[in-house]
Amino acid sequence: MRIWDISPSKLCRNHLLGEHRELHALWSVLTNNKKGYSKHPETLRWKGKLKALYLRHDKLVKEMKKRSYNHFSDLDRVLARGLSRQNTFVDSYSSQVNNIKRKKCDCKI
Repeated sequence: MRIWDISPSKLCRNHLLGEHRELHALWSVLTNNKKGYSKHPETLRWKGKLKALYLRHDKLVKEMKKRSYNHFSDLDRVLARGLSRQNTFVDSYSSQVNNIKRKKCDCKI
């Protein structure tokens, strides 16, 4: 499970759509108090920051629409509480960039 801290505009198709899918899974774990992945470091860093996660989703959707991808899975804005900014990292921004570079995908890094 990974939510990148890299601008969605720099992500390749696979990373953009993959993050969107994982964000929905994470949202479900956090908003429905599911046990699966509840102790995962990526889940823990978003706990208490549903507003920030909601805003990340908005950025992903904006980029998806810019690329003419369909989107039919809105998040419930009422549940978007907590901090509006993510400042906790599992991996530093530079580590994330290096991780993507090693994948040799079409990300614009």
